[in-house]
Amino acid sequence: MNENLEQHAPTGWRFRVGLFFFVFAWICPLFIPFVTNTNLTTEEKTFLSGFLLIGAPEIFSVVSIIILGKPGFNYIKTKAFYFIKRAVPRGEVSRTRYRIGLFMLLLHAVNAYLIFYTPDLIIGYAENRITMNLIADFLFIVTLFVLGGEFWDKLRALFLYDAKVYMPKNM
Repeated sequence: MNENLEQHAPTGWRFRVGLFFFVFAWICPLFIPFVTNTNLTTEEKTFLSGFLLIGAPEIFSVVSIIILGKPGFNYIKTKAFYFIKRAVPRGEVSRTRYRIGLFMLLLHAVNAYLIFYTPDLIIGYAENRITMNLIADFLFIVTLFVLGGEFWDKLRALFLYDAKVYMPKNM
């Protein structure tokens, strides 16, 4: 599959410019801290931050799709899904690894509960709120990988109406 993608990879200035706008659309929110540290008025900072979070990514995504055209956009989409599919864990994990993953998942749930209802009880949370939340989100994603591919199937089954549960008799 990867060789087929490389043979049909778009080239030329349109693809490079479109790819630039596509990547720029995804990183626009990362410029918000720079805006908040400027000498602009509060209203201007609010407008620019909101635009970088909500308006700019959508606008630059549409611009990139227009410049890329259908072949370029399909190439990027196919390539992205290829890497995502390879990143999803497959196969069975050991009972110990599964229990560690469940413990991590429950720890994340308790942490989220405490942060929502009692943020004052967590030492240093007010000053480091964004950093602590980013770390918690990262650890949640790591937890899903620790739990393994079969857990992803279980998680996916939650959203499928016709999914059935099989319980082993030796439980």
